[in-house]
Amino acid sequence: MVWRVERLESVGSTNTHLRAQAEAGAPEGRVVVADFQSAGRGRHDRVWEAPSRSSLLCSVLLRPTLEPDQRQWAVAAVALAARAALVRLCGLSVGLKWPNDLEVDDAKLAGVLAESSPDGAVVVGLGVNLTFEGPPQARATSVRAAAGVTLEPEALLDIVLEEIERRRPLLDDVEGRARLREEYRRALGTLGRRVRVEQPSTTFEGEARDLDDAGRLVVATESGEVAVAAGDVVHLRTVRAER
Repeated sequence: MVWRVERLESVGSTNTHLRAQAEAGAPEGRVVVADFQSAGRGRHDRVWEAPSRSSLLCSVLLRPTLEPDQRQWAVAAVALAARAALVRLCGLSVGLKWPNDLEVDDAKLAGVLAESSPDGAVVVGLGVNLTFEGPPQARATSVRAAAGVTLEPEALLDIVLEEIERRRPLLDDVEGRARLREEYRRALGTLGRRVRVEQPSTTFEGEARDLDDAGRLVVATESGEVAVAAGDVVHLRTVRAER
């Protein structure tokens, strides 16, 4: 894959910027990275603003063969790539929290946010806290705080793109997604834990048991298993150590 990287000092949102290019027909492999985002967004349009160059803030344009309900696999591929890049660069042990966070000891280190364009392209945004842990009330950490290492955004981006390239072919067929699912399951700290799922119309608790073929979180509740496609998941306590 040929990566075409656009570097910006400031942008509202790398996802919004790149999605406009995707809708105009930009090819797969386009990347936008910014020193600062004035309108960076997380899930449910939550605002997250970090000082310039204190985080890796980037978005990647992919055009995989995915059904609309399988976008979670693009999130998984980028999250796993970021996790592997951090291991390579500083040996940091990072777990994944369904659906889109990277954590160290239950503190958020990074987030991934995917958006689709009408033609099926997927724009995947990644924000990694390098030297900024967020406001005091945030349960967050940074690479510097967790590993004692200061990484430059460009250095981390280079390795993240290498790791995405390794996983990109897996998105295009059933066998590849099965392989990606197994890597995702091994890295997912949510599995085996009691969780609270918060959705706009309901909240419930149960044990996070597995992932289905679409990447939905399978939660065992008192009334049966529920496949969760979207929602905030809060880790409550460990139910089992093995999976």
